[in-house]
Amino acid sequence: MPRQTAQEWIRTSLRTPGIFIFGLVMAPCGWVLDLTATVAPNWRTLNSLPDSAPNEFLQQGIWDICRATTTSTTVECGVQDTTYFGNQIIEVARGLMVASLIVTLIGLAVAIPGIRCWRDQPNWTVAGLGGLLIFLSGVMTIIPIAWYTHILTEITSDFNLTDVEVGYCIVLGYIGGIFEVLGGFVMFIGICRCCGGKNRGERPVEEVVSRFRQPKAAPRRSRSTRREPTHAQGEHANSMQKDPGKAGTRTRDLLAARRKC
Repeated sequence: MPRQTAQEWIRTSLRTPGIFIFGLVMAPCGWVLDLTATVAPNWRTLNSLPDSAPNEFLQQGIWDICRATTTSTTVECGVQDTTYFGNQIIEVARGLMVASLIVTLIGLAVAIPGIRCWRDQPNWTVAGLGGLLIFLSGVMTIIPIAWYTHILTEITSDFNLTDVEVGYCIVLGYIGGIFEVLGGFVMFIGICRCCGGKNRGERPVEEVVSRFRQPKAAPRRSRSTRREPTHAQGEHANSMQKDPGKAGTRTRDLLAARRKC
């Protein structure tokens, strides 16, 4: 039996594939949001604090706790709360958030040389592995964020927990993690050819060659704009050819009528 040769593929454009552009935009945006969620002290807000002013509230993060009021921009950080920082979720969140930031940077460092937008063919394997690392970093962000949100009111503290609200760090962490998951996944699917090569912007060589070998269609002939003479005009022309004298007499009559006018 004749051996079947592997089908050859060719990229029809030298532009950077869209899946890599998407991933390289989403990943850095997610990293910035995750960094903000990690360092900012606002994973949850405690209101109605005992022995405090009614407009005073407490912002608790995974590294620091700050006290602020609704009537002033002054924020006092460094508030001590050994019970809060002793919870298991705080330790897990610290480790996973920091690991997520590092893994994202490693993923970008691996993916960028694999993309190499100035080359004819990207290194799909290297770029795909970089996308996988970015995907995993997004997962490492979502895990502590989701866990913290799930037990928001169960995390013990030295302060009263009668009025607990979600902080903006939770929202930023969710958005950043989703950005990294989407960007990493889209970059990773380039590691294999699927959807007829559309994910890589490729087409079979036979298909591209056959397009150039197809004969060009003959140009269409435009219709003539010449008007055919009507039946009355045809009879008039025939009568003029048969009796030239009559034609001359009719012409002279027309000239005489114009002069009288």
